[in-house]
This record gives sequence, C-alpha cells and structure tokens, in this order.
Amino acid sequence: MPQLGVNGTTLYYEDSGGPGEVVLFSHGLLFSADMFEAQVRALAPRYRCIAYDHRGQGRSADPGGRLHDIEDVTQDAVALIRALGVAPCHFVGLSMGGFVGLRLGARHPELLRSLTLLETSADPEPDENVPRYRLLAFVARWFGLRVLTGRVMPILFSRSFLADPSRAVERERWRGRIASNRRSIVRAVHGVIERRGVADELPRVRVPTLVIVGEEDVATVPAKAERIHALIPGSRLVRIARAGHSSCIEQPEQVNDAIGEFLGSLAP
Repeated sequence: MPQLGVNGTTLYYEDSGGPGEVVLFSHGLLFSADMFEAQVRALAPRYRCIAYDHRGQGRSADPGGRLHDIEDVTQDAVALIRALGVAPCHFVGLSMGGFVGLRLGARHPELLRSLTLLETSADPEPDENVPRYRLLAFVARWFGLRVLTGRVMPILFSRSFLADPSRAVERERWRGRIASNRRSIVRAVHGVIERRGVADELPRVRVPTLVIVGEEDVATVPAKAERIHALIPGSRLVRIARAGHSSCIEQPEQVNDAIGEFLGSLAP
C-alpha cells in the first residue's frame, strides 16, 4: 500500500501511473479515496490519477488529538503534492475535500493547474446543523457509526438514489463502508464542524475552476455552490440531476462527463 509521511502523519494514496497530467482526488467526510473509483476509471487512460485518504480516515494514519482541523488537512495536501512532485496538478475535492481545494486555490495557486469542487461550501457549518452533528459525533465515538448509518445515509445520498430499487446492492456496499469507519472519525467530524469560512478569500482563486453540485444535495445545498461560483472569477457551475451529496457515486457518468469536458477544455 503506497503511504507517505507528511505534516506529522502518514497518508495512504493510490496512483494510476502514466505520463498524463496529474489529477489529485480528495474525498468527503466518512468516505475514502474509493469514492472516486468511477472517475479514476474514466480518466486514467488520459491522466495520471492519484487519490488519497485524509488523516484519520480510510487507510491513512490517525495522529490523534481532539480534532483534525481543516487547516491541518489542507497542509497535508500541500505537503503531499510537494512530496510527490506533481505540482501543478488538477485538484478534485468533494465536500471536505472541497474545503481543502478552496484553501489551496486561494493560498497556493502555484500547486494547481485547475480546481474542481463538488458538493462543498465556502461558509462555516450553519449554526442549526452543529448540535445535530455534535450528537452524531458523540454517538459515533461511543458506539461506532454502524448504529448511525440510517441517519447518515439520507444526508450523504439523494432521495432518488436511496429509493431506486435497481441500486440496492450499491447502497448496501456504501452503507457497509460508512459503518466500518473507525470511532476516531469523530476527530474529522469535529474538524468539519469547527471550520471557519473562506468566502472572503475566493476572489483570489485564479486557476480554472469547475463547481459541481447535486440538485438534491441537503448537506451543502445548491445555493452553496452558486455562492462559490459567484465568488470565483470565471468559474463554471454544473448541476447534477438526481444526485445528492455524493454525486460522483450516485451519477458517475454525469460527473465524469462534466470533469472530462472541463479538463479537456484546458490548454495543455
């Protein structure tokens, strides 16, 4: 398993190899690099695809502490890009990965060739969400996520995906992966809850940017994507039909087409 020591922790990553431009994938909370498997399959013939797990999630090490602050998670990405020698790269981040991408775009443009943001927000966590998410974190810490999957699935996936009988096997697969998170995932949850907003920094993002959002996303509603689109000069916005907070899983072909068209439009 490829692992790299960076920024006081050890990150797991997968690398498709190849001579193409690098596309680096950064996943959402409660997931891992696996959530982008459909995008890696679609892009690997033309690009070198690297997907990594955040600290304390997936197969990466957990350095401990009360929380995994988004600023530290961002510095992990900075260190990973530099250590792998892949700058400037195309960065694709979903939700928590998007929090990282926004900060990279505003503060480290030299590391990026382009930026793709899926189901994410430039704002702090809404006040009305915080008590509910803290309760979920408390239960996850003491009892594990398995007892919470019924509450979490409607946040992470759209009604369309959850109600489609033809996708029952997929749903169970992802339900199992979410349930298998370590109890220490609460550190990442606290980091997401306590993040500060970066909307004031977004006018500084000058790399080509694509913003994608599922039309049924209830975790970061489409208005959040529209706000990012309005604040990043020259950005593009794509809405994905019948998708929620995990559009890359729910509607992989639509997402693959959007990312492929975007990357293909950029001069080499």
